[in-house]
Amino acid sequence: MTPTFRRDDTTATGSTESESDGLDTLLIGIDAGCLPVFERLFEADRIPTIERLCSEGVTAPLESQIPPWTPSAWPSIYTGVNPGKHGVVGFVGYDGYDWHVTSNDDVHEHPLWTLLDQHDRSSVVVNAPVTHPPDEFDGAVIPGFLGPEDPPCQPDGLLDEVRDAIGEYRVYPNYTRDDDSLSDDAKIEEYRNLVRMRGEAFHYLTDEFNPDFGFIQFQKTDTVFHELSGEGRHVDPVYEAVDEQIASILDAYDPNRVFIVSDHGMGPYNGYEFRINEYLRDVGFLETTTGGKGMPSWTPMRRRLREGEEYDTWEPGTVARAASVAARFGVTARRVRTALERVGLADVAIEYAPGGISRTANEQVDFANSEAYVRARTELGVRINLEGREPNGVVPQEEYEEVRESLIRMLQAVETPDGEPFFETVAPREQYFHGDDIDETVDIVTIPADFEHMLSEQLGDGDYFSPAEPWNHKLDGIFVAAGEGIDEDATLERAHLFDVAPSIMAAMGVPYSDRMDGNVVPVVDSTGSTSYPAYEERDDEPRPATDEEVTDRLADLGYMN
Repeated sequence: MTPTFRRDDTTATGSTESESDGLDTLLIGIDAGCLPVFERLFEADRIPTIERLCSEGVTAPLESQIPPWTPSAWPSIYTGVNPGKHGVVGFVGYDGYDWHVTSNDDVHEHPLWTLLDQHDRSSVVVNAPVTHPPDEFDGAVIPGFLGPEDPPCQPDGLLDEVRDAIGEYRVYPNYTRDDDSLSDDAKIEEYRNLVRMRGEAFHYLTDEFNPDFGFIQFQKTDTVFHELSGEGRHVDPVYEAVDEQIASILDAYDPNRVFIVSDHGMGPYNGYEFRINEYLRDVGFLETTTGGKGMPSWTPMRRRLREGEEYDTWEPGTVARAASVAARFGVTARRVRTALERVGLADVAIEYAPGGISRTANEQVDFANSEAYVRARTELGVRINLEGREPNGVVPQEEYEEVRESLIRMLQAVETPDGEPFFETVAPREQYFHGDDIDETVDIVTIPADFEHMLSEQLGDGDYFSPAEPWNHKLDGIFVAAGEGIDEDATLERAHLFDVAPSIMAAMGVPYSDRMDGNVVPVVDSTGSTSYPAYEERDDEPRPATDEEVTDRLADLGYMN
């Protein structure tokens, strides 16, 4: 179907020529939303609108996927398929040993809005992660997290139009995480400001496009835990601002039905961080180098982007290469820092050192010569350097299963300093992923016990373990369904992330895709499944260049170096 980008065309008499009768279904995404967080806020009467939807509708835990992180889980929500089918595993995608920031070009399945488009249902999507560059369909989208600060929108030029109508609109905060010039209160006010922008943009687009389906996502409900350690005085105002925007949207558009979902939960971590690459080196599966560039490093990328170069990877410059040579003779950045700390100059050296030097002047994972390694902690798994799949694969195909089984047994035996198993599950990837893009996933899935522990891909001296950060992702998020066609008397123990997309399509009276891995949640009458045309990739278009603001944000949140 050729997109028409239909807008609400109201005549002088007040009637409308749009096929839509108003907002049929509203999907609200609250990143990291979960019952433990909500219930505390209910008791404080901070989120009355969300509380009303939860009490009047059907509410249950929403089991997330593996890995339960934003860039992979949100595409699973809006495509209804596992990462082995849609192709997104983490914040960056890998091309052999090189990398790029994850984008919508990595998502290889139809999202809800393009499927609905095939049934003449229009959509408005605001702030959904991993939607840059946007798909073409009947409606509008402003991309969210992992896109650039000024993302191309659908239709073209929409962002300027939105800013003309509502004033300032930004994807990211106007400060960096380590900006000490702002107080915590000022940062929280900026979060609330971003939440308001999402709501006002959704209002404008809904008025303009009169969609059948609306999707608004709030990201700061997650980031506030990572950045400000989950203190109630910081968390509560952010969730309160989200509740206010939800109330405003419901009052203005009175959708027939409402769904609230999250990509994962959030909770305190009382366990350990495990430097798994350090362990893999010691048991003989991982090699290191002091002469390589490592991967990925945001600092050199930011510098080149500021200079106007469109790169999504990097090569060390002259000074960084010299640092790597020095490291081969024992002059590492760690030793230099130790010496500088003795005279109080460490912070000065860090501030003015050319970007990338500390990376090239320290020990790094030698990806090309290792048998196995962890690329990023948020992938929750180990990658095998397989011959015929990786550019310089060192593990022969015929030895793959033997190597994988050996690693699984070793990792299953890893214990915390308290003598407890560190991992709840160590398993072959086939237990969690399937599909044409399964090679984008890890080879061995490693799930920390009870999500009380964390992985680290970093190498380091000394013990494998250190304390985990105080708050991080839990497996259970939230599922809420209320309104027309929802059996609000139904008992629902839990739903799964993959169930969201088929349930929304069923609620809107159209068949869901037979490629979806989820099922219609039994509070909605199923309309059955059908086959849809294969997703057409944009192979003729260049991959979007990595954006400076995006890399800053990922670095700020500690997702990558």
